[in-house]
Amino acid sequence: MPAACDSVLEDIEDIVSAQDLKPHERQSVRKNVFPKVRKRSSHKNIQTDDDPPSDSIIPGAQKIWIRTWGCSHNNSDGEYMAGQLAAYGYKITENSAEADLWLLNSCTVKNPAEDHFRNSIKKAQEGNKKVVLAGCVPQAQPRQDYLKGLSIIGVQQIDRVVEVVEETIKGHSVRLLGQKKDNGKRLGGARLDLPKIRKNPLIEIISINTGCLNACTYCKTKHARGDLASYPIEELVDRAKQSFQGSTAAFGWTENWRSTYSAVLIIILDPLTHSEGVCEIWLTSEDTGAYGRDIGTDLPTLLWKLVEAIPEGAMLRLGMTNPPYILEHLEEMAKILNHPRVYAFLHIPVQSASDSVLMDMKREYCVADFKRVVDFLKEKVPGITIATDIICGFPGEMDEDFQETMKLVEQYRFPSLFINQFYPRPGTPAAKMHQVPAAVKKQRTKDLSQLFHSYNPYDHKNCFLEEVT
Repeated sequence: MPAACDSVLEDIEDIVSAQDLKPHERQSVRKNVFPKVRKRSSHKNIQTDDDPPSDSIIPGAQKIWIRTWGCSHNNSDGEYMAGQLAAYGYKITENSAEADLWLLNSCTVKNPAEDHFRNSIKKAQEGNKKVVLAGCVPQAQPRQDYLKGLSIIGVQQIDRVVEVVEETIKGHSVRLLGQKKDNGKRLGGARLDLPKIRKNPLIEIISINTGCLNACTYCKTKHARGDLASYPIEELVDRAKQSFQGSTAAFGWTENWRSTYSAVLIIILDPLTHSEGVCEIWLTSEDTGAYGRDIGTDLPTLLWKLVEAIPEGAMLRLGMTNPPYILEHLEEMAKILNHPRVYAFLHIPVQSASDSVLMDMKREYCVADFKRVVDFLKEKVPGITIATDIICGFPGEMDEDFQETMKLVEQYRFPSLFINQFYPRPGTPAAKMHQVPAAVKKQRTKDLSQLFHSYNPYDHKNCFLEEVT
């Protein structure tokens, strides 16, 4: 077998040649080497107080300003995020100028809401504020140009807001947009037992589900909240009990006021407990009527369980429900809305009184369905307040379609009416439809507003109010 090399070394020292310096010679050479002192730059590597290194920042010591746009579901998310940040040590401030970070919780329903959101981002950047974005706008369209490089927390990730804020303050950009799942099944969202800072300390807003079963052609919220995902009944009841614990509510109350969910109240909180002590529960979601269809239950079942958990003197208020999902529960819903601890109030959006427009919207009901719901509840629930929504100038809406809507409002004289001029939202089917001229939309909005202000839905209660005063 050939050798690996031509000559065999007897020892490792044989590698040193005769020309190499010996150890004592190396020492003498070192005496002639003069170390060169490197001058430090007076500017380089000097940290300023305005821009400390990320590893020197102490999380939890900063001030945070939170701004929320949109529905009660969004407001509840904002309250949860504020509660977690405060529990970690951050100071929640009402003064945007003194805040170190702005948490902007957005709404994607209409263009003006997104415009306010975009302008707030620009203002924060101009003021050298750190920014974290939340809500439906970045969840639905996270790749928009004006969102580039900014931290985003998704609508189902609000329980991780402390992580996102901490990393953002350190100068990092973080994006958490995933869905919460259990064994592959989508969950309603973050846990319900998280800490909260309520805008109104007496009202607990509980989201009973997220997403919906519809595919309305104008709706951008569907892109953010997705399909229906309901919280289990036991979790919702536990959250309600937690909210009510430790308070005694004394109300100046009469049946005449129950339908308008108003009350004179005195709250006595036990200072020795750590309870939350609210006196009202507001249930919210993109469609409360669809609750439970994904987990084998329904809205009336949940409501009866919640009524059992409500203490004497406290109240429950139900949020928006679309007509299709309330139709099959009318009898039970009437009984629930007649309960002394449930407000005789229901928000049922009609959007238009034209069946052809409703078909273009893909609303999955006709005007007759809406009237059936309203007529039944007005008959079975004395003094009930019905609120509804109208969209003015939906693509393809003709003058005769709009007149049908005017007739509906004139007939029912809704005491609470949400009038919305149509705005095409990017990525929705309605944005690609033939649009009604802007001037026509504005005029229809104005006409409907004038009709609303022309009637006095509470005239029958004036005599009662005068007696109270």
